[in-house]
Amino acid sequence: MTSNSRVRLAKEATNPALIRMRIVATGLLVLMAVVFLVSRALVDRHPAIGFVRAFAEAAMVGGLADWFAVTALFRHPLGLPIPHTAIIPRNKDRIGDTLAIFLRDNFLLPSVISRRMRRLDVAGAIAHWLTDPPEGAGGRFRSGASKLVAQILEGLDPARLGGMVKAGIRARLRQTEISPILGQLLKAAIAERRHAPLLEAAIRWASVTLAANDHLVRAMVHEKSGSILRWTGLDTTVADKLINGFDRLLAEMAEDPQHPLRLKAEEALDRLAWDLQYDRRMRERVEAMKNDLLDNPAMQRWLDGLWEQARGALLAIARDPERAMAGKLGDVLRQLGETLLHDPRLSHTINRFVRRAVVGIAADYGDGIVRLVSETVRGWDADTITSRLENAVGRDLQYIRVNGTIVGGLVGLVIHTVDRIL
Repeated sequence: MTSNSRVRLAKEATNPALIRMRIVATGLLVLMAVVFLVSRALVDRHPAIGFVRAFAEAAMVGGLADWFAVTALFRHPLGLPIPHTAIIPRNKDRIGDTLAIFLRDNFLLPSVISRRMRRLDVAGAIAHWLTDPPEGAGGRFRSGASKLVAQILEGLDPARLGGMVKAGIRARLRQTEISPILGQLLKAAIAERRHAPLLEAAIRWASVTLAANDHLVRAMVHEKSGSILRWTGLDTTVADKLINGFDRLLAEMAEDPQHPLRLKAEEALDRLAWDLQYDRRMRERVEAMKNDLLDNPAMQRWLDGLWEQARGALLAIARDPERAMAGKLGDVLRQLGETLLHDPRLSHTINRFVRRAVVGIAADYGDGIVRLVSETVRGWDADTITSRLENAVGRDLQYIRVNGTIVGGLVGLVIHTVDRIL
């Protein structure tokens, strides 16, 4: 046994409540022995002393029997190797195996966990905690959890952790075909007319850009015009007509949602949404563009910066959770709680996800947990498991000694009374 184990066992053996109950139970037994000896010596002086003697004698026997039974659970009484004593030290391996089997059969079976998890409203608990955070224990839990998260983030190698996160993001992006997603988003935007502001913004941008670069149009017309047009100045007139025509066209497109060119643009967007979802060549081009973008060094630098910002934000939140809860993040979390409270479908989805996750963990790691419990108990020495069990239930066992002494005395008193009557 190591020195640390000895120190721990010494602390467990000095449990004040257990020591007090031992003193009470042993003191009562000694008291009954003294009363028995005194009453035995004085039994001839008064008939009532016979009742006291009978009570003390039976109480002493009952106390001794229960002392033997309680002691035999943890050690050999008086150090004597009596058969069927020191039950717990001799059977610690079997106790560990039985405990592991009990844990597996009653808690770690996927069917059992699924049935128990169905009665738990995890989403509801999260919602109530977010909308109305508890004081006291809840605050201590938040503080302790935040410190743990901060220590984990600071303790892990930032470069290695960041590399794992970025690699995971890139792998997920490579596995996800984004073309159908983009097509569905575009189709939904067109159906809800959310693309209209974008078209109007594009028209306004074209108008502003044309006004700011009309000299380029004039220069182009001048260069393309023949010498006669330049000599007569008609190139300037043509350029003015072109610029004014473009201006008028853009103004009409901005004012009229049913303008033919706007309808053509919407038709092209609708066709693009269809191609993104169903056209094989379009999907292949989008995938190629996505992979080229992921391989671009600029994207790598952007991901590096994004990870550092996210890690810094997580550390700031973990170091000062109360401040984070009081800011925008707190508003977002409270809004999430309100949403969970009033959205049964979302709550059902979260509860189902948690249930499946816990069941999956039990299915994948249940046998490992059972082996861990069994091997841990097997690895304990006899003194360790005896001390821990006695420290946990020993106080109640001392009450059994007290009760045995009193009940034994009462039984002896009844028997003596009946004997006197008969």
